[in-house]
Amino acid sequence: MALTGRAALLAALGSLPVGIWDPSWTGILAVNVPLAAACACDFALAAPVRRLRLTRSGDTSVRLGDTADVTLTITNPSRRPLRARVRDAWPPSSWQPGTEITASRHRLTIPAGERRRLITHLSPTRRGDRHADRVTIRSYGPLGLFTRQGTHKVPWTVRVLPPFTSRKHLPSKLARLRELDGRTSALTRGEGTEFDSLREYVPGDDTRSIDWRATARQSTVAVRTWRPERDRHILLVLDTGRTSAGRVGDAPRLDASMDAALLLAALASRAGDRVDLLAYDRRVRALVQGRAARDVLPSLVTAMATVEPELIETDARGLTATALRTAPRRSLIVLLTALDAAPVEEGLLPVLPQLTQRHTVLVASVADPHIARMATSRGTTDAVYEAAAAAQAQTERHRTAEQLRRHGVTVVDATPDDLAPALADAYLALKAAGRL
Repeated sequence: MALTGRAALLAALGSLPVGIWDPSWTGILAVNVPLAAACACDFALAAPVRRLRLTRSGDTSVRLGDTADVTLTITNPSRRPLRARVRDAWPPSSWQPGTEITASRHRLTIPAGERRRLITHLSPTRRGDRHADRVTIRSYGPLGLFTRQGTHKVPWTVRVLPPFTSRKHLPSKLARLRELDGRTSALTRGEGTEFDSLREYVPGDDTRSIDWRATARQSTVAVRTWRPERDRHILLVLDTGRTSAGRVGDAPRLDASMDAALLLAALASRAGDRVDLLAYDRRVRALVQGRAARDVLPSLVTAMATVEPELIETDARGLTATALRTAPRRSLIVLLTALDAAPVEEGLLPVLPQLTQRHTVLVASVADPHIARMATSRGTTDAVYEAAAAAQAQTERHRTAEQLRRHGVTVVDATPDDLAPALADAYLALKAAGRL
């Protein structure tokens, strides 16, 4: 029980001597007795807190950057009206900085036997699950001199999903996919394609696509058009080791990798390909397999929501063995990892042939745009040193990428804003070349 009138009460009553009669105290006593009676009455009229019944409802998931509304229903079963302040506590990352006090604190009045609803607006700043903490209620008497205070546990969880900001690129990538799929007048060739239809030859067509039997039956030259095979298997592998924890801008590298993986998954599922997800460092952090096309994206978003970078070195051999078990037949393996020289040369390169001899491998990595800005710095001694350091880092990164390409790996190295569309373009290029 909290006594909001404690200071005033002690000032009025605390100076009364005990066991000593002094006529000068009669005036103070005449004032203190009514004050004490008012305080006791105020306390007695404050609605009890422990008997309140609390329930929750509302949003259970929200995309990072959006707002979730969680409703708290408070029922007052007592015979006294409830005049209260309520604090609906959640983890600090549930609100934007500086908004917690206004978002989590409420005032309300509930007549006896009635109920009221409070809405708490959450605006999370990180992915993952946010669990409701205690609800603290301070019940005031009609004079506001004394309060009753108590807490209630009212469980609720809101899952904060990846924002998928790259979905704005999906319409343009789907238009390109429709061209490859033969829905517009386009010709693709190479192994791993399916016959689609015949059409009249136009200058520039590959002569290897001429259908001589069909040409003999008509007066014009006929060529075969092709469409990429469907039901290809794509395995998205997220490296969740220490290199994924490095921050690029305001977010870790892992978040940019997730965004790129989601765009590729949305595009590939529309193309009729099967998409699986593996998140790994030294053990499996997330695994999504065997989802239907309409369920792929929701399943991936939900699985990624709780995956966080781990400050440990990724076990490349374990990752490779797990990827091979997850993709037993020929697939496109998209490894989203860092292009740092040491982890690639000591970890990935020795085991890379196990992947490339059976699968098509694509490595996607998040580049730091600050390095590119540093490389163009001039004008001061410090700026020149920064430019030299940035140039050295870029050279080392390019050398690592070339080592991967010599093993037959397709490499996509782009900044967080450009990685998702660049990865989607690389997938479409592989499809156009018949390598899927």
